[in-house]
Amino acid sequence: MRIDVFSIFPDLIRGYFSQTVASRAIRSGVFELNVIDIRTKTTDVHRSVDDAPFGGGAGMLMKPEPVFAAVEDQDPPRPLFLLSPSGRKFDQGFARELSLLEGFSLICSRYEGYDARIEDELADGAISIGDYVLAGGEIAAMAIVEATIRLLPGTLGNSQSVVEESFSSSLLEYPQYTRPADFRGLQVPEVLLGGNHKLIQEWRRTMSIVRTVRLRPDLIEKRGGLEEAEAELLTKYGYAWMVEVHTRSQEDR
Repeated sequence: MRIDVFSIFPDLIRGYFSQTVASRAIRSGVFELNVIDIRTKTTDVHRSVDDAPFGGGAGMLMKPEPVFAAVEDQDPPRPLFLLSPSGRKFDQGFARELSLLEGFSLICSRYEGYDARIEDELADGAISIGDYVLAGGEIAAMAIVEATIRLLPGTLGNSQSVVEESFSSSLLEYPQYTRPADFRGLQVPEVLLGGNHKLIQEWRRTMSIVRTVRLRPDLIEKRGGLEEAEAELLTKYGYAWMVEVHTRSQEDR
């Protein structure tokens, strides 16, 4: 996979990925990351990448000339996405879609946004990482790249980690513990110490359901409610009340 990122602060992105698990994946050839400095395509002495909007208004916009020139010179892998609050919301499913591609590219904005011709004529779409505004797209780009490359074979030392992570099955990940088994009187659940892997898997599945119902019930609702087997697990482990509350909530809707 090849990923190109266009930014006016390329060292922010290069620095981050030189310090994370991605650096090993890059060295081993799992994916290629190219970070392109948009300022190298400016033509004035001040290396200006922004200008005031026609018609007035607050802030400055990224100019089309250096962005178009940087993209056309690089011939990046497509699709090419803008990072914008108006884009498609990024989630684990979107990351999985991107991980199946041979490559993609991202353009990081700054200031108040882009000249609309960048969106209309250059980009293939836009991505948002949430309903809030950042000073620029670099943090969003790093989040998208990292979430995507984690799904590529060879990035993580243990491929099972990807399967068990939060959102991989529309559920949050179960709680995990390490040594010591007793920390300040706080005990690790007994089931994890017994060595019965079937019971451990069942407990972990149950705790994933419990955490999701408590913290992110929207994930359960999004897929149509609790499955019958999930309701049975909750009842078995003493969370029958959770099934009843969820059922009433569904009926009220």
